Amino acid sequence: MTHSQQSDETTEYTSDAVAQSTGGSGAAKPVPGPRPTPAAMAPKPAAALPVVPAPAVQSTPLSEASKWGRVSEDGHVFLLLDGEEHPVGHYPDTSPEEALSYFVRKYDDVAAQVALLEQRVEAKAPSADMNKTLSHLQEQLAERHLVGDVPALQARLDALSGSIAQLQQNEKAEQEATRAAELAAREAIVAEAEEIAAKDPATVQWKSSSARMNELFDAWKAAQKNGIRLGRSTEDSLWKRFRSARTVFDRHRRAYFSQLDSDNAAAKAAKEALIARAEELSTSTDWGQTAGEYRRLMDEWKASKRASRKDDDALWARFRAAQDKFFTARQAANQAVDQEFAANLTVKEALVAEAQALLPITDLAAAKKALQSIRERWEEAGKVPRADMQRIEAGLRKVEDAVKAAEDEHWRRTNPETQARTSSALSQLEAAIDSLQADLAKAEQAGDQRRIDEAREALEARQQWLATLQKSAEDFA
Repeated sequence: MTHSQQSDETTEYTSDAVAQSTGGSGAAKPVPGPRPTPAAMAPKPAAALPVVPAPAVQSTPLSEASKWGRVSEDGHVFLLLDGEEHPVGHYPDTSPEEALSYFVRKYDDVAAQVALLEQRVEAKAPSADMNKTLSHLQEQLAERHLVGDVPALQARLDALSGSIAQLQQNEKAEQEATRAAELAAREAIVAEAEEIAAKDPATVQWKSSSARMNELFDAWKAAQKNGIRLGRSTEDSLWKRFRSARTVFDRHRRAYFSQLDSDNAAAKAAKEALIARAEELSTSTDWGQTAGEYRRLMDEWKASKRASRKDDDALWARFRAAQDKFFTARQAANQAVDQEFAANLTVKEALVAEAQALLPITDLAAAKKALQSIRERWEEAGKVPRADMQRIEAGLRKVEDAVKAAEDEHWRRTNPETQARTSSALSQLEAAIDSLQADLAKAEQAGDQRRIDEAREALEARQQWLATLQKSAEDFA
């Protein structure tokens, strides 16, 4: 997947998933890790190349160079190594010093290049062309077209060969570590995208999830554009997984919002029907029945599904307006009726005061007659305002209850059946008392203390019962 192909993907996505990262390379499975952010996944600025100072100018004195070279009378120059002479070159028509100086300067030039390479290695500069430079210097030294301490320079080149190899090994290890980190970051992007896509659509927070998916896509593009290359096959494999996760997420999101639109339309239609019924009832003057219908409509409204917030608020405003129209009209009608019934209230308040003057009931017959008169005038007075109805009715009911209680008590005391039962009980108790008195006399005559005590105890109990029944009989009388 090239950068230009990825840039064509412009669909917005989102995610609230926990990020995952992977360790190792190749086909390693993602493992939980810290949630990557675009800033963390953005390519790091390239490290500044180390500044390599220019080496000091190499200048071998002729006195030193004469140890390593000789000039013949005809201008031929020789390099002296290990007791052997190696022809270096011919510099005719000049002094021996000048001829030697010419080939010493060539030595100094190679020595300066060696010094520069040594400083680059020491500064850990990129080693990309160091081997090429090293080979070129070794070739120059092997050609023997110079005069100087060739063995020392060769030893330095040999040392550089090992240093450059170590530097390259270190660079390779660093590159592998950087590549592993880059692979882990890409794997983390893919793993989080896959986790978001795998969520149950019913539980996804679509706004935050879409924003997160966009962040992951931006991080992917930045890594693809500025990060190190991971290899065509690796990058293509990761991109296919990432693209698949985004596709699944987008499909789920489209399906969810499509269903949401369908549900919203159905809820809106149901509430439109309730509004139509509410608006139809808004002009009714059947106050009681219509108020009940509005309560049933309100129960249906609460039980129905919600539409979108914007639609639901607008629908509720219409439904509420229809209710307000009806209840405002009912309140106005009640206020008119209350004004009409205000005079009736004055009459009934006076009747309540007249009725309450009958309390407490001392003459039941007179109280019943007076209450009947009050009731007749009560009915003639008519209705009172709704707000006063309960209070005024309670005032009269208190007197009616008192008269009813007096009637019940009078009936209890004058009931013939109760009187007959009381008279029979009195006769039986009197006969029992006479019998017990006779038993007591016999026991006393016989001097039987046990029988005396039993007879007295039974006699006292019967006498108490007799006193209670006699009191009741007096009440009936």
